[in-house]
Amino acid sequence: MPEFHPQVLDSLRQPLETGSITVARANAHIAYPARFQLVAAMNPCRCGGGGDGGTGCRRGPRCARDYQARISGPMLDRIDLQIHVPPVTPADLALPPPSEGTAEAARRVAAARAAQAERGHLNAHLPTDILDHVASPDRPGEALLNEAALAHNLTARSYHRVLRVARTIADLEGQEAVRRIHIAEALACRRGLFEATRQASGAALAAH
Repeated sequence: MPEFHPQVLDSLRQPLETGSITVARANAHIAYPARFQLVAAMNPCRCGGGGDGGTGCRRGPRCARDYQARISGPMLDRIDLQIHVPPVTPADLALPPPSEGTAEAARRVAAARAAQAERGHLNAHLPTDILDHVASPDRPGEALLNEAALAHNLTARSYHRVLRVARTIADLEGQEAVRRIHIAEALACRRGLFEATRQASGAALAAH
């Protein structure tokens, strides 16, 4: 992702936020539908040798900071899932396959989307007033989210995006209510890139 020019990346902010893009000309402004899912990835640094601890990069942590800084804060604010992807080790390759296969995961996703359709909107498209109602967490979850908002300076946009992801996690588990564990998982997914920045490690990004 950082290989693209920062201005090009920032041009995605409007469609990520509103699902539309406005083309301005001298005599008219025309809005086109532009709802999409963004899935992106980035190396730990430009040379790709940072890895855990940055031992393979001659410029060290500065290389990772400069490279990852090409993605602006407002752009990052619109990316819901920021997942640190550590290097694969030989021990990882020897692990047995996951207990849940693709077919089982697909059934859970279909059930979650059906539950969202019954509410009238997919979670990603919920208006804020409806989101506050259907994704309102229990008291421990609300306390955790408020604590995280203060500790990590979450913007209002980040706050609501955490709620959307937590609501989706609860739907994937077939749960009616959003609980503390769902808020904790949503926050953990959002902190991934910042952890990777500190450790000069790789990350994968997705917009919910």
